[in-house]
Amino acid sequence: MSADERREQVIEAAVAEFSRTGFEGTTTAAIAKRVGVSQPYLFRLFPTKHALFTAAADRCFGAIEQRMRDAVGGRHGRAAIEAMIDAYQEILTKEQTLLRLQLQIYAAAVDDAEIRAVGHVRFAALWRLFGELSGVDPDEIMQFVARGMLGNVLQAFAVPFPPGRRLDGRWLADWARDAERP
Repeated sequence: MSADERREQVIEAAVAEFSRTGFEGTTTAAIAKRVGVSQPYLFRLFPTKHALFTAAADRCFGAIEQRMRDAVGGRHGRAAIEAMIDAYQEILTKEQTLLRLQLQIYAAAVDDAEIRAVGHVRFAALWRLFGELSGVDPDEIMQFVARGMLGNVLQAFAVPFPPGRRLDGRWLADWARDAERP
């Protein structure tokens, strides 16, 4: 196996491990073990744990970007936003690793300037991509992003999305009314 192929394996393992236990809770030993390499070899591929986390974050954001591009196809305007809403809801419900890693990136950014800088750059790139793909005004992009962030929170709290339909305000109001109290 080439070093590039092994590097890809390590990034995939890092995505899986960091999504479960975060930056602080994940050891490079756990990532190396998942791939079947030694820790010294892992550090030849990625000189620091931050470099490995950054690669995992880049992979996460890159996957979301690609899903959005694929979903939009040739659509523009509101039709592009609608396609991205559907694609993001699918990510939230079917790709828990990406969701969890996003949440871990946000949490780690609170106390870590290096991770915060990576998140800053990648989130800004996502925002620009949404605008480029859709051509809608910034307020519509903000609504789309806000909807996605709400979806992140609901999924983190294991709130089931309405089967076969989009997340909407009426459904959320019904859910909140009927939710069990602690």
